[in-house]
Amino acid sequence: MASTCPVDLDTLRLRAEIESIYRQVAIDPAGDFHFHRGPTYAAEMLGYDADALARLPADSTASFAGVANPHRIAPMTAGSTVVDIGCGAGMDLLLAAQAVGADGRAIGVDMTEAMAERARAGATSRGLANVEVRLGDAMSLPIESQTVDVVISNGVLNLTPDKEQAFGEVFRILKPGGQFLYGDIVVATELSESIRRNIDLWTG
Repeated sequence: MASTCPVDLDTLRLRAEIESIYRQVAIDPAGDFHFHRGPTYAAEMLGYDADALARLPADSTASFAGVANPHRIAPMTAGSTVVDIGCGAGMDLLLAAQAVGADGRAIGVDMTEAMAERARAGATSRGLANVEVRLGDAMSLPIESQTVDVVISNGVLNLTPDKEQAFGEVFRILKPGGQFLYGDIVVATELSESIRRNIDLWTG
């Protein structure tokens, strides 16, 4: 099964389209999008703890557009360093920061400045000094090699044009024996060439 987009797909346009859509989600999470969003969706369909979400800033949870719940895969140990790839407005990131505690670190990476600002503001409003948000891309993470205990990602790596490179970045930054808590969209059969060339289908 192909793990990259067609070689002649305009990946710069693809990146711009993805960034544009998620900038809109950050600014107006109640807008007209074709994917689910928000804390009610997260609690009712993905098994997040509704009470825990209610204690997070509304700006962080309203723009949540993940597809799974990485926090249910395995617990995060206090003192760990966690990286959230495509952290968005910060819902998963802030939950991770709470889990690892003041002695741990939670580093969010997002390509959209509007989302990164939401995540930073959410951390500040909850007094989470162990949170850092960096602008960056899943294809080239702004993280040093073998420095991370846990990587989480929620519905993000499916948007990358080269899955092998994106997964390679995950394993580059993980320490030996580190954990990858990953939720995403997968397909069971090979997609047709026409579908793989459709940028509108890539960007959601």
